Amino acid sequence: MLEFLSIPIFAYLFIFFARVVDISLDVIRLMMLMRGRKVVASLIGFVEVTVFIVALGQVLTGGLDDPFKVIAYAGGFATGNFVGSLIEEWLAVGHLSMQVFPRPESVDELVNRFRGEGFGVSTVGCCGRSGERTILFVLLGRKNLKIALKILDEVQEGIFFNISDARAVRGGVFPGPKSRLLKSK
Repeated sequence: MLEFLSIPIFAYLFIFFARVVDISLDVIRLMMLMRGRKVVASLIGFVEVTVFIVALGQVLTGGLDDPFKVIAYAGGFATGNFVGSLIEEWLAVGHLSMQVFPRPESVDELVNRFRGEGFGVSTVGCCGRSGERTILFVLLGRKNLKIALKILDEVQEGIFFNISDARAVRGGVFPGPKSRLLKSK
C-alpha cells in the first residue's frame, strides 16, 4: 500500500509530515480536554495515535540505523508543536477571564468602551497599595481578545491586567450576532 516509502526521500518526508499532523492533533486534543470537550478530544486522540503508530513504524522499519529517519521524526515533532500552536490560536475556542486594574480616571471610559463593543463588564471596588481602586472583570470569547487588548491600549497605555482561561461559563453578557465585535474582525 505504501510502496513509495521504499524510496528514502519519500520515507523521510512521510515521517516528517505524519509527525507534524500527529503533534498538531495532540495540541488541539489537549486544548479540547482543557475546555471540557471530552468527546471531541477522544475522537482527535484516536486519529492522533493512529498517525503516530504509522509514523513510528516507518522509523523503526529496518532498525534505527538510518539517522535521517530519526531526524525527520524529531523535526516533525518540533514543527508539529509550532503548527499546532498556530492552529490553536486560529481556532480560539473557549472563553477568557480578564481582570483590569485601571487608574481611577480611566474606569468610566474603559467600562463604556467595553460595553459599547458588546462586552459584559462588572466592576468591583477594592483597596490596593495606592488606595481605593476599581477592578474591571471582563469575560470574553478568545476570538475577541485582540479587540479587548486594543481598547486597553487606546484608553490607558501600559495598563495592568491579567488574563486566564475560563474553563466553564454559564450565563452573562456576550456579544450577539449583530455585535460590532463580530463585524470588526
